[in-house]
Amino acid sequence: MTLGVGPLTPAKPVLVKTTMHNTTLDSPNLSRRSLLKVGLLGTALLGTAGLTATLSGCSASTPKAGFAVLRETDLPFFQALIPVLLHGAVPAEQMPAAVSATLQNLDYSLNHVSPEMLKLTVQLFDVLALPITRGPLTGIWGSWENASPADMQAFLERWQNSSIGLLRMGHSSLLQLVMMAWYSRPESWAHCGYPGPPAV
Repeated sequence: MTLGVGPLTPAKPVLVKTTMHNTTLDSPNLSRRSLLKVGLLGTALLGTAGLTATLSGCSASTPKAGFAVLRETDLPFFQALIPVLLHGAVPAEQMPAAVSATLQNLDYSLNHVSPEMLKLTVQLFDVLALPITRGPLTGIWGSWENASPADMQAFLERWQNSSIGLLRMGHSSLLQLVMMAWYSRPESWAHCGYPGPPAV
């Protein structure tokens, strides 16, 4: 008795319903023209700030005594900014020491970045230090020494939510610089539950 095998019929294709997730950026107003405007604005802004700083002597590259990169003109801004960013993570009585420690780590980090990155960062600091650019861009028309925590918070929100990409990038850069400088210090680890590196 032989077993015959009948003609094979092709299997019916199985349809699998898949869901596609939209991974594109939802930015209907983003166009080549708007990107060009942001680029030109950024170039003009930093160029004007650099020229003005050079002519006024505010962009002196000489660091303040005790620092490798940070200048006298940079410190008032960071002394106003750091307490706002560390609020809730550092007790009030420890804030002055935390600000000082953060500035030291920030200076150390800046001293070890590439020359190109350092140049861009210093240009950002110049924009923040010069009255001609600070007032219109940050909303802080007086000196940083007189800026209240509420003023600083308003400035941060202004840059974070700005329609100008350059300012949003500046906001992100400032946050990264300060947070990396603070959370690389051992005294910051307890607040975030990090026990520290294992003993070797």
